[in-house]
Amino acid sequence: MTEPIKHRIPSAAGRASVRLVQLSPAVLAALLDGDLAGASARAGVALTDFFLAEEALWLWRLRLDQIAADPGSARWVARAAVAEPEGEVVGYAGFHGPPDAAGMVEVGYSVAPDRRRRGHARAILAELLRWAGAESGVRTVRASIRPDNTASLATISGFGFVEVGEQWDEVDGRELLFECPEPH
Repeated sequence: MTEPIKHRIPSAAGRASVRLVQLSPAVLAALLDGDLAGASARAGVALTDFFLAEEALWLWRLRLDQIAADPGSARWVARAAVAEPEGEVVGYAGFHGPPDAAGMVEVGYSVAPDRRRRGHARAILAELLRWAGAESGVRTVRASIRPDNTASLATISGFGFVEVGEQWDEVDGRELLFECPEPH
């Protein structure tokens, strides 16, 4: 078992704090097999049933295939979000892949329904931005959000994201594109 890579943002008074724990290909494979206990043991944190939901399983298959095609993407694409100091897994996060030729990465994150509205999404986004800002190859962070996803639109506000256009996503339909040119 590899040691999980952890990133952490310090907690401001009254604000949620998270650390991100890398989910290895072995963890993703265990999740796809429905082995939550085995995946948790390999990850070093107690993953929840949220990691076995249909949407999550689709993502783990996608990420496992992505890692098989590009092993270097493993450290970028799949992390468990662990609330601190409680140590509870509240969701998952990562980037859609390593930085592209222009130095752009796109964030992706999801908070378990029973853990929402507690500041975890903002804490996860803050940690992803901090992580991206610490990487020399990252110059821009992108977020793509459906126009009707008011929670996600609210989550990115205040982080320096600027709307730059829109795209059509095969799964989500119309998405607005936001970029943060100097993540930190």
